[in-house]
Amino acid sequence: MRQRVYLTFSEKTVREPLIWKLGREFDVMTNIRTAEVREHMGLVGLEIEGSSAVVEEALRWLQEQGVHVDPIEQSIIEG
Repeated sequence: MRQRVYLTFSEKTVREPLIWKLGREFDVMTNIRTAEVREHMGLVGLEIEGSSAVVEEALRWLQEQGVHVDPIEQSIIEG
């Protein structure tokens, strides 16, 4: 399964290496497609690939860390 999401990082989470931790904690492959990171916030377009159950668990984990997760329609990245 390949899922594309926007991750919105708050001032609290923007300095944490959460995408790195995601790849270490879960059997997923991540690909940053776009990113804008500032001192107080960050927005990352992330492609995450793995088994459906693991991808869903990884996205839930990000939300538990305080990251807002929104799905991206494929045409936004690919178009």
